[in-house]
Amino acid sequence: MPKKNPFQKITNRELEIMQFLWHADHPLIASEIAAMKPDLTVNTVQSVLRNLLKHKYIEVAKIVYSGTVLTRSYRPLITEQEFGIDQVIQDFHSFKGLSLSHLVAGLLNEPVPASEIDELEEVIRKQRALLQENQSE
Repeated sequence: MPKKNPFQKITNRELEIMQFLWHADHPLIASEIAAMKPDLTVNTVQSVLRNLLKHKYIEVAKIVYSGTVLTRSYRPLITEQEFGIDQVIQDFHSFKGLSLSHLVAGLLNEPVPASEIDELEEVIRKQRALLQENQSE
């Protein structure tokens, strides 16, 4: 299976706006996003939305009325989980001396539900089977 291209690193402001979009129950327009945080202006939000569109993190969901003016509403193209995992993987690869087992051990120092440990064991089982399959070819 080919590896997908990693997502671009984004600014804190872009991440903040992505979080608003991820947690909204409907596509948002720039003025709705700006209203969610007092230090955001509509111009700032529109600029950030243009960047996120360019990087294909979001898309225009539909054109809607905001009062009497037509405006775009936006929705994310990636999930928060997909993005977060990709960012952690990119950061992990930037530390040459850090092994995967050390990373996982570090993450497991926090309390982890049994269901997540079961999921990890299943992932490891599948990876082991894939390695054995590739070695026999």
